Order: sequence, then structure tokens, then C-alpha cells
Amino acid sequence: MIVPMTRVTFIGAGSVVFTRQLLADLLGFDDLGPLDLRLHDIDSARLAVAEGTARQVAERFGKHVDVTATLDRRQALDGADFVIDMVQIGGIDATKKDLEIPERYGLHQTIGDTTGVGGVFRALRTFPFLTALTADMREVCPDAVFLNYTNPMAMNIWWTSVVAPEITALGLCHSVYWTAHDLADLVGVPVDETHYRAAGVNHQSWLLEWSHEGRDLYPLLREKIRQDPELERRVRVEIFRRVGYYPTETSEHSSEYTDWFLRDPAQIERFRLQPLEYVGISEENVAEFHSAQEALATGAPLQLEEGAAEYAPQVIHSLVTGTERTIHANVVNRGLIDNLPQGAVVEVPTIVGPAGIAPQAVGALPVQCAAINRSYVSVNELTIEAARTGDPRLIRQAVLVDPNASSSLTPEKIWELCNDLVTAHGDLLPEPLREILPAGAL
Repeated sequence: MIVPMTRVTFIGAGSVVFTRQLLADLLGFDDLGPLDLRLHDIDSARLAVAEGTARQVAERFGKHVDVTATLDRRQALDGADFVIDMVQIGGIDATKKDLEIPERYGLHQTIGDTTGVGGVFRALRTFPFLTALTADMREVCPDAVFLNYTNPMAMNIWWTSVVAPEITALGLCHSVYWTAHDLADLVGVPVDETHYRAAGVNHQSWLLEWSHEGRDLYPLLREKIRQDPELERRVRVEIFRRVGYYPTETSEHSSEYTDWFLRDPAQIERFRLQPLEYVGISEENVAEFHSAQEALATGAPLQLEEGAAEYAPQVIHSLVTGTERTIHANVVNRGLIDNLPQGAVVEVPTIVGPAGIAPQAVGALPVQCAAINRSYVSVNELTIEAARTGDPRLIRQAVLVDPNASSSLTPEKIWELCNDLVTAHGDLLPEPLREILPAGAL
């Protein structure tokens, strides 16, 4: 069978490590057929590194790839079959503001990109971009599948469903995949022999089913934890102990989604947490860009991790070749999880293959899991409404209902903090949301 050429567009291709790995995973499929790769970024230096990366990776895999790098987004999108989004609006400077300004108020965050105050402001910076991107897609590639990696994942997919409901959109995150792999290593079982299903919200899904040859693996995990006191100093293990289901995101992320950890210095120490951790990670990412830039200039090989670990290449391969597989994806809740709000974005098992994309209904989550998820979903909902209505009060109310923020700051301080962040981010925010609201006003 002759497989037609597939056009894949990378938006934010200057995320050089991600571009490198996604392309390596794509080229790892021998039956995918010819690939037309379009790379777009607004930074010409980063775009040049992305192009050099793509050409080197293709050469190392011994495959011909048509590569076009352009600063023109519509040119990159024209005729695309798949659009992969991995932008960071405002770059490292905006990320530092999301973390460092709340820290001055005593509101600790580790990553700050998913929910809570950092997630709210990252979302509000990203929504105008998503509105413009999907408008372009409707005109030049209306049938393309939109594959989003940009955080805050759930809020971005939710906003996409508001401004471009006709676009087929999947939010892709590797947290479920790596949770299953890491836990299999921990209990000494080959991951390929395990069965697992998770559901909830992105970065806060729950491992609902986890077995090996019909045997529930949770008792084995509990025994491993009892044997290793250091495991008990992990946030995810504490959540597992209290909730009964293992969460699917790292301890660093998970610590800031509840009010159990970061408000208390003793808890920060006990669970080995590092507030502002993502500032260092972001600086390392900038250093990695410069390292890749130097490697390409000298002809040195870039480091690759071969093997289709990311979901976007798997989705593309499944839809192009008709190979059925199940992933975990972020989609609008339309009868998928009964006890989370309909219309919100949830993370569920999703079948991709010859029949297209089919998110799987999981029924009701365990009631305690859904209760924890609802706080997260409420932050998302208020943020969406802030952007949709242009009401700046809703930004403050979104932060007010976040467990970490509300357990650390008074309502008055939350208003003051949001004023500082609105000022700091300036015209990156939608114009109606730039209004400063007095902390004591009625």
C-alpha cells in the first residue's frame, strides 16, 4: 500500500528538545510514509536550530523528510494534516513572573504551569494565541488534527473548544505513560505485560486499573512502599495513602494542586519539595537550546532517545496507517466522566486508529478522586469565564478557589497579588483583563 505524504506542522518549533524527540519518534515508524515537516516559530534563531535539528535527525534515521522552516504561521499551517502546539507565550521571563511574584507573597509553587495562580496567568497569556491559531487553521487546514502539548493543558483544550469547537483537538501529556512505566519498574513487572487505565484531569488523573496477568498490582506497590521509608517522603505516595489511588503526575507538580503540602514549611521539608523549582528547569532549557545551537554549528550529533514514547507521533501513526492503539488524552467531557462537570476537559483512555479518535467513557470516578479534581476544574472554569466575558474579577476568584493559594493567602492578598501579576504581564493579557481592582472594593 502506498501511504500518501503526511504534512505535520510544529508550532513553537523552537522548543528544540521537544522538536528533536517528536521527530525521532515519528521517524522511528518505518511504515509511516513520506513526511512533509513544517516548522514555525516567532524567534528566528530558535527556528534555525529547529530546522538544523530536523535535518540532522532525518539524516541520522536515513530518511528523506521535506523540511520547511518559516516565520509565517499561515504558511506553516497551509494544508497541514496535523498541527502540534508547544508554545510558551512570554517565554522564560513570563514564567519567572508567575513563580517569583507569588513567592514574594508567601505563596509557594514548584512548577506553576497547570492550575493555581501560575496556571491561571499562563492560560490567560496563551488564550489569545490559541484564538488566532485556530482561526488560521479554520481557513488553511480545517481538517487538521490539533495536538496540544502546551500547558496549562486542560485550560488550553477547554479554551480551544470554546473558540473553535469544530477543530478536532487532543491534549497530549506523557504523565500517565511514564507513571505506568515507573511503577512497573518499581514493582519489578514488565510494563508491556501490565494493563492500566487512568482518568481524571491532566496532571491529576488517577490510576484506576493496574494489573499483571489479572492480578491487582496495588497490594505489591503498598508492600514496596512499606519496605522503603524514603518512598514515604514522596508527595504522590502520601496522596496514594490518603486517597487510595495513585496520581499520575510527579510529586513536584502534585504538591501544588492541594493545600496539603506547600503552605507548611515542615511539609516542604518532609516531602523534599523545592519551591520555584521550575525557574531552574526553565534556565536549563535555555542552556539546552544554546548547547543544541553550538552542536549544530560544529556538526556534533544531538542526543536522541529513540522509541515512540510521546503520544503525538503515536496518534499520527495510528491515524495515517490505521494501526489501532490506546493512549490517554485530554478531551472535552461529553459523557466521559459522570461526576465531573460536562464541558470541562478531562483525561481519559482514548482509542486512535482506523475509526478515528474515540475517547472512552469511564463512568464515575471514585467519589474522593472526583472531589479533589473538582477544585482543579473550578479554577479552570473561572479562568475560562474570565477570558470569555472579559471580567477581571473572575481572575481573582479563580485564584481564590485554588486550594494552595487560599490556604496560603487571605482574599485581600490574593487580590493584591493578582494586581501585581496583571501589571507584570501587561499586554500579554487580553485587554479587558488588565484592569487593576482595589483589594478592598465592593
